Amino acid sequence: MAAITLQDIYAARSRIAGLARRTPLVPSPSLAGRLGGEVRLKLETLQDIGAFKIRGAANRILDLSPAERGRGVVTVSTGNHGRAVASAARAAGVRAVVCLSRLVPAFKVAAIEGLGAEVRVVGDSQDEAEVEAVRLVDAEDMVYVNPYDDRHVIAGQGTIGLELLEDYPALETAIVPLSGGGLIGGIALALKAAAPRVRVIGVSMERGAAMIESLRAGRPIQVPELPTLADSLGGGIGLDNRHTFALVRDLVDATVQVSEAEIAEAMRHAYREERLIVEGGGAVGIAAVLAGRIAGVGRTGIVLSGRNLDMDLFTRIVTGDPSALPA
Repeated sequence: MAAITLQDIYAARSRIAGLARRTPLVPSPSLAGRLGGEVRLKLETLQDIGAFKIRGAANRILDLSPAERGRGVVTVSTGNHGRAVASAARAAGVRAVVCLSRLVPAFKVAAIEGLGAEVRVVGDSQDEAEVEAVRLVDAEDMVYVNPYDDRHVIAGQGTIGLELLEDYPALETAIVPLSGGGLIGGIALALKAAAPRVRVIGVSMERGAAMIESLRAGRPIQVPELPTLADSLGGGIGLDNRHTFALVRDLVDATVQVSEAEIAEAMRHAYREERLIVEGGGAVGIAAVLAGRIAGVGRTGIVLSGRNLDMDLFTRIVTGDPSALPA
């Protein structure tokens, strides 16, 4: 199995330039005060689909052969990857089927359908929904677009690492949401290849953090998927994981977990202090800083990975309604 390289990430940047934005990196004086050093926020919330996922999905779909395009693509998602696949497939004129579990919020389902993809809601977890995706690969010869454990997807997400270093050459620490490992794996690969001095810290929720539990076990394991404000970080990493487990194990310097209350506080902070709408999974880096889980990191970049959340829920969160937290 060939290693993913920095050259793959540069190739991805050229390929996806028409579909993925180069997002701003903005100062955060409020968080700088918490960490005692300069902090900048990478606003993947400003992608057209509201999340970083367009980078990896576009890189995968735009590299399909004509024959593969004719077969169509299928994926499994907790929401944002499905939206990205639907958007990239529509731009490429490719049929797309997105398999989701019943845990995916209804507004995310509607958004994917609005982009022209077919949606299949199956099971109570991403792992169960993936069974339907694999069935479609076998039954209809569709091309599977893995949400994280795919060379093209990882390289596409790694373009964020290129932008971080170009816009912030003095960067010392990158704080990145951690789920299946495609985002942090790609970013860490880009950063470590170009600037080995940069520390990479992954942040996930306390409820159902499959990658962190797998790292503790020393191998990919299954973890129950639980309701969480960080729903975009849910799902497993695959027992036959080919790329991301090793990337995270070898390149990520530390991992941190945050509670539901800490995620809610981070979302409130982003809204009140930064004037930003950030979904729970995108706000975990802020949560770790506010909770005092990260210190002594120097000049820091925090990736805010998405903004896609139910606005009624968001209103309850930012007004401090305790009923907004999952039971």
